Amino acid sequence: MAYATAPVSGPGMAPPSALAAEPGVDNGDKSLVILQSLLCLLREKNLLTRADIEELSEKVALRASDRARDPLPCCAGGATAAATEMNAINAYIGQRYGGKHRRA
Repeated sequence: MAYATAPVSGPGMAPPSALAAEPGVDNGDKSLVILQSLLCLLREKNLLTRADIEELSEKVALRASDRARDPLPCCAGGATAAATEMNAINAYIGQRYGGKHRRA
């Protein structure tokens, strides 16, 4: 089965130079802001439940705690930082949008 690919540039798309790294700005920080905003937007539109976000938080924490069994290797510091950030996102979204907790 053939899959169509998106054009590299075209009307409405930023030119490649606009996507280049900005001096003094960490691309990881930009990605984090985008992903935090995406999680909030999906929760706001009820495409993600509070239980979904709690499950994601648990999975991130599991990857940080058991790196030896992690199928997608990553550095220890990054995994721990991701787990901490996911806990903060979970707490914020839970407080902001509410919803039912996941079942144990």
